[in-house]
Amino acid sequence: MRGELIRAAEFIRRSHHLVALTGAGISTPSGIPDFRSEGSGLWTIYDPMEVASIWAFSRRPEAFFEWVRPLARRILEAQPNPAHYALARLEAAGILKALITQNIDELHQKAGSRNVIEVHGHLREATCIRCYRKVPADPYLKAFLQDGTIPRCEQCGGVLKPDIILFGEQLPARAFLAAQQEARRADVFLVAGSSLEVAPAGDLPILAKEHGARLIIINLSPTAADRYADIRIHMDVAEALPHLVDLVLGPEQTTTSGSYPEGTVG
Repeated sequence: MRGELIRAAEFIRRSHHLVALTGAGISTPSGIPDFRSEGSGLWTIYDPMEVASIWAFSRRPEAFFEWVRPLARRILEAQPNPAHYALARLEAAGILKALITQNIDELHQKAGSRNVIEVHGHLREATCIRCYRKVPADPYLKAFLQDGTIPRCEQCGGVLKPDIILFGEQLPARAFLAAQQEARRADVFLVAGSSLEVAPAGDLPILAKEHGARLIIINLSPTAADRYADIRIHMDVAEALPHLVDLVLGPEQTTTSGSYPEGTVG
């Protein structure tokens, strides 16, 4: 894989508009479970239509909150890993122009990334499903994690839904339009830790490719878009990305970039 990492680094060094797309695989090293890994993914344990669809939420919100409570705790306690810091380094160096993420955990922002497009929403706010009042989610999340209290609107008593995208909901229009625009502008499009199985976010690499971008995919398992990729690197992103960024920028002198285990490349 060392040769592919060197090629990828060369693509990135020569890029004028590098865009990245990240998925659940970039956060699993931080202790947040993904959704589709065989045997350990959340959707191998739960039926997503029963716990994480907008129809299920509208019918039985308590089932959603029972399911999401341990996941929300993990998300709020998680810390960025070397892959998050590696992408933040690329942005700080002026090379990475936009970071599109399918994740709701804000670990990119915690690592220092600034231009983050969250196409599947976030946990910072919640919206009442009855009166559509929007509120900061933090105080409700704290009470929910402490004693399981389902968050309710203080104005009308309706259930507050976190501003994350459930099955059956459209992606936030402004965020997804921005993601599409970035995909069209990209001359190099980097996918990190996504299976690319969920549309429409999973179609963004194809959109970039159709507009002339070089496509680099780094993921531990094969993805739905591997056949379109110029470079495919089947590795853990927490190992591959720090090494790739070191090849682009030179070795990081701080501990935030992580170390690359001897013998894992080449």
